[in-house]
Amino acid sequence: MAVHLRKYLRLNKLPHIWCPGCGHGIILNSLIRAIDEVGLDQEKTVVVSGIGCSSRATGYLNFNTLHTTHGRAMAFATGVKLGNPDLNVIVLSGDGDSAAIGGNHLIHAARRNIDITTVVFNNNIYGMTSGQYSPLTPKGAYGTTAPYGNVDQAFDLCDLMISSGASYVGRGATYHAKQLTTLITSALDHKGFSFVEGISQCPTYYGRRNNLKTAVDMLQWQKDVTIKKKAAEKLSPEEQQEKIMIGELHKVADRPEYVEEYEKVIEKVSKKEGTTG
Repeated sequence: MAVHLRKYLRLNKLPHIWCPGCGHGIILNSLIRAIDEVGLDQEKTVVVSGIGCSSRATGYLNFNTLHTTHGRAMAFATGVKLGNPDLNVIVLSGDGDSAAIGGNHLIHAARRNIDITTVVFNNNIYGMTSGQYSPLTPKGAYGTTAPYGNVDQAFDLCDLMISSGASYVGRGATYHAKQLTTLITSALDHKGFSFVEGISQCPTYYGRRNNLKTAVDMLQWQKDVTIKKKAAEKLSPEEQQEKIMIGELHKVADRPEYVEEYEKVIEKVSKKEGTTG
């Protein structure tokens, strides 16, 4: 990592505890580079996480950070943003933390279009607790709680965010690290609820149960199955189902932002009650 980026890390907390070959460090690297690109003030930036492998990231980041309860990162982040709208608020979450336990909070944050950037580290599994299947585990894949193959249909979390009202949605992968940095940069620059799914590799608990034994195997899998949005649009619906679309998937510039709308109500009520000058 470039020397000038080290100021964003709590170097005394390193080395990290992620497993060898884990992709989460690549996503963290992309986040740091994106923060530097946008020029966010470290003193005015709060990074919030829930519980899980991804949520360890806040421990390594030299910002105001909150490591909260499982699935509740978005609820804490919403409180932070409403309490001090001048802060830049970033949520880091995993596929289980955000799509299962925290799914309800995530949906409603998108619906409100609150000015929070969320990055989901999607390694398709509950890694920290040894490999239970998550809402993003592909159908047919194996986990400790799916020894004969997962029978649940996986969420497309980006589609869910678009339909819920998020005004910026992108998906990247650790194999395409530069593109992932670009997506997070755009998300941080966006006013309103922005969401980036980062596909990550977990060779320890997902890969070894799904014939992807090494990090290299899993990165090769990412290379093979991901496809840019424009290229995917040329495929038939059947061919698209075999691919994972990456890139900027959705952007709306003119949706009202939640905190600003809420403050309008406060101002209106204050004038009515004569509590403002």
